[in-house]
Amino acid sequence: MQPTTVSEMIRERIIKRRGRLRVFQDLDANKMALVIVDMQNVFCQPGGALEIAASRDTTDNVNRLADECRAAKIPVIWIRSYHPAGGADWKMFFDYFISPERGKLAAEQLQQDNPGSAIYSEMRVDPSDYILSKNRYSCLIPGSSSLERLLRSLKRDTLIICGTRSNVCCESTSRDAMMLDFKVLFVSDGTSAMSDYEHQATLDTLAQSFADVMTTDEVIAEIKGAAA
Repeated sequence: MQPTTVSEMIRERIIKRRGRLRVFQDLDANKMALVIVDMQNVFCQPGGALEIAASRDTTDNVNRLADECRAAKIPVIWIRSYHPAGGADWKMFFDYFISPERGKLAAEQLQQDNPGSAIYSEMRVDPSDYILSKNRYSCLIPGSSSLERLLRSLKRDTLIICGTRSNVCCESTSRDAMMLDFKVLFVSDGTSAMSDYEHQATLDTLAQSFADVMTTDEVIAEIKGAAA
């Protein structure tokens, strides 16, 4: 398991700046939504074109969170990345930020009907859950997905974010969420990066300016307390 807490130096800085580590108090379960980012075969399955091996260590925690949220009537929203043939809707990524060979394979596996773009088989998806598609790192920039519209229609202002990759799609979504006035709970042991270093950097950055960084157990306790 990758790091699950904000580093001590950053904890001390946060407490000095704002007087406490946690940002959000008195949360309301009726305003929460669980957003699970990119837990798909292309990222989670061994040998996937964009494999993040550590994502497999978080599956149990993500499933636990989803179960608790359903029990508390909190919407569970799965975010699934996919692109048309050849990654035609995001050539900036496929043509510049990845090798031609890996880019071709990734574009194939991220097509809507390719098994690579399916939600990872270890994840428990319920018929009551929402499944949305995105075509950029962040779910919340214009044109990427319908997530913001769904959240506004459900009257949800507090996002529990987990999934992969911590420092890319999960962090991008968390940053944009906060800047769109959503409260963000970032699940430290329900997210994953390609290295401990990158994961720690995300926890430290988000805790300072964008989110409350919490473990799965802490979020579940918050849900139960907020629903009581």
